[in-house]
Amino acid sequence: MERREALRQQLAEQPLDAIVEQMLTLEEQLRQKQEELAEAQVFIAELKRQLFGPKAEQLSRAEQAQIDEIVSDLREQRQRPDPLSKQVLEEERKTQRQRRPPRHPIPTQLETETVILEPEIRSCPCCGPLARMGEEVTEVMDWVPAKLICRRTIRPKYAACHCGQRGMTIAPLPPRLLPQSKLGLGLAVYIVLAPYDDHLSFYWLQQIFRERHGVEIPRQQMVQWVEQIAFWLQPLYDAMWAEMKAGGYVQIDETPVKVLDPEVRGKAAQGYLWFYSVPGQDVILEFSRSRGQEIPRQRLQGFQGTIQTDAYEVYAALERKDSALQRNGCLTHARRRFYKVLQESFVEALWFIARFGNCIASKTRCGILLPTSDIEFAKSKRQRFGKRSRNGPRN
Repeated sequence: MERREALRQQLAEQPLDAIVEQMLTLEEQLRQKQEELAEAQVFIAELKRQLFGPKAEQLSRAEQAQIDEIVSDLREQRQRPDPLSKQVLEEERKTQRQRRPPRHPIPTQLETETVILEPEIRSCPCCGPLARMGEEVTEVMDWVPAKLICRRTIRPKYAACHCGQRGMTIAPLPPRLLPQSKLGLGLAVYIVLAPYDDHLSFYWLQQIFRERHGVEIPRQQMVQWVEQIAFWLQPLYDAMWAEMKAGGYVQIDETPVKVLDPEVRGKAAQGYLWFYSVPGQDVILEFSRSRGQEIPRQRLQGFQGTIQTDAYEVYAALERKDSALQRNGCLTHARRRFYKVLQESFVEALWFIARFGNCIASKTRCGILLPTSDIEFAKSKRQRFGKRSRNGPRN
């Protein structure tokens, strides 16, 4: 009764919102504990079935030792208090709920336009001009819309001298990015970045130029421009790949993308993006209609060293056919196999899953694994391409 009265008095002093928040938190904690209890009961029942079931086979000493170690680890884990990181996160969540979200200051590198607003009356009939005692500064972020301009170059012509010593004179025309083209450098950069970095198709670029700027630029023209720009960038692409090959270690992955092809009517065609990367360095992409081994085989001609890939059988075939290649698997994909067999009631897989976790944790603490590698960058690109290309890009 005393405890009940104390709680009732304590709750009466708190606002209703705080009481509701506490009840929601307690319900969530109860739900988590119930899930953990149910999972532990299933695990214990499975262990009993494996050990004492009528159809269970006699375990070897090594298998029995592994199971004993698993049970010991589980008991130790349940008796161990929550890690400090979890406590810190809980405190951080409570603090974030109480305080306002932080304000983000305007970046100092932005171009600044200053407007000074003087009051209408700055003098006194008796005292004369008022003395300035300070100022108040208000800053807002604004957007200057992009615009298309016509950059006109005029080259005056000068007639020849009467004496004949100097003929007609005119300044030379500055070199252009694409000869005999109306494409300026700024527009060229935009039509390359918009489709391939911002995932804005040429179809929508044409609509934007027409509706917002009143200029008609056919998408066929933009595709031809990009094709010529890609030709100029080919040496840089080749130099990046040559440097990656010289390092002797390359990560490879592939992902499907949908492509609208005029030759394929009624549906989007299937294509693939092949990723080649070196951690902390460059990433190059190669598009192909095929997922076969001929694509990476042609790319890896002359390469000697290690390739790190997933479990796709094409990479194993490459290693068998080329003695200069050594393939390293993916730790994440290997760990998935043990999770799969664990679902099939092979409890011995728990021991290996725990060792995988210890291995990754120790390597991360020692700085062996990069916090964000290029393979993660490739996966983020895969998600971006997948979201934007579900119905296929419109050229």
